[in-house]
Amino acid sequence: MPIFEFQCEDCGEIFEELLFRGNDSEVKCKKCKGTRVHKLISRVAFKSGEIFVGSTGSSCRSCSGKSCSSCK
Repeated sequence: MPIFEFQCEDCGEIFEELLFRGNDSEVKCKKCKGTRVHKLISRVAFKSGEIFVGSTGSSCRSCSGKSCSSCK
């Protein structure tokens, strides 16, 4: 099931939402409960064996960072 990032147009909060049917018209802000939210474009990562590969094609095993969050 896909997890999407949203930003509230009322308070600016950025939050994640798990959508079962892809119906984002029912999404409400976690902070202010506002309904004026829009999807953000997020990075995608896939796990292949023990290697995480990001949308830029880098992987944790080949980068110089100490954690996956430092991969670009």
